[in-house]
Amino acid sequence: MVHYKLIYFPLKGRAEISRQIFAYAGQDYEEQVVTFEQWPALKNSTPFGQIPVLEVDGKPIAQSYAIARFLAKRFGIAGQNSIEEAEVNAIADQFHDYLNEVVPYMSVVAGFKPGDANQLRNDVFLPNFKKHFTLFEKILAKNPSGFFVGNSLTWVDLLISQHIQDILEKDSGVVEEFKHVLAHREKVQNLDKIKQWIEKRPKYPF
Repeated sequence: MVHYKLIYFPLKGRAEISRQIFAYAGQDYEEQVVTFEQWPALKNSTPFGQIPVLEVDGKPIAQSYAIARFLAKRFGIAGQNSIEEAEVNAIADQFHDYLNEVVPYMSVVAGFKPGDANQLRNDVFLPNFKKHFTLFEKILAKNPSGFFVGNSLTWVDLLISQHIQDILEKDSGVVEEFKHVLAHREKVQNLDKIKQWIEKRPKYPF
């Protein structure tokens, strides 16, 4: 059997998408939790000096989206054909653009950097959230399945539904106008295996 080891901090963060893919697939894996105190000694041993890293029978794969794409393809949730796979990747890359734009706000809220969270919320987070999630809302509105692509779950559904859940726990009013996005989160996070994972996963702060 293939041995998977996921290496990350004690956070949901960038490893949560891989954890949810494993949960949905019913796939066992090992997780190595790296504390912030341990990280400096381990950093140079990773491919790009960052985590998450997924080891597959000892072979390291870096970058959270590369890991997610690898696992999704292996477990059948990357898209049902090459066109769907491209559509999934496009939505994921658009979501990544959004995250890059709001990282100044997220870093302050998470306590990683100093700054005025309220000002960054108004100047950075809110306009970028509305810009990108207006696009995601339109995509969902056109697909009667309730998923982003095709008629079944893909990894981008897990990726975005978890982010919306995180937003709802901290700033729920931001999402109120995006009815299809809210319905999508409810649909995905109530899938049996995902719901079970959410109920039992460690209670990380973010």
